Amino acid sequence: MDAVGSEDPIPVTEGQFVTLVSNDDFKFIVSRKAALESGTVKNMLSGPAMFDEEDQNEVSFREIPSHVLERVCSYFYYKMRYTNSNQEIPEFAIAPDEALELLMAANFLDA
Repeated sequence: MDAVGSEDPIPVTEGQFVTLVSNDDFKFIVSRKAALESGTVKNMLSGPAMFDEEDQNEVSFREIPSHVLERVCSYFYYKMRYTNSNQEIPEFAIAPDEALELLMAANFLDA
């Protein structure tokens, strides 16, 4: 145990995380499992075609700004946590001023 009382750190394996890049070059590092909540990302990272994204574990979105991609990443984790959950599912709050951009991103990402 270390000074804060936790056990040994969990090792990170190659390919456990992917980088999602917004159109303004912000990079979001998320777990591969969370990113695969998107059908589009899933196809790019593990589809039968050999996409460059699969080799690099990085996906660039030329049409999605960072403030939208940040919310999308949050939603991936939300969806991963509450899919098939027996507990009460809290609302994923979306502000009215971001609703249209998130809807368009969700449609593109098949999320």
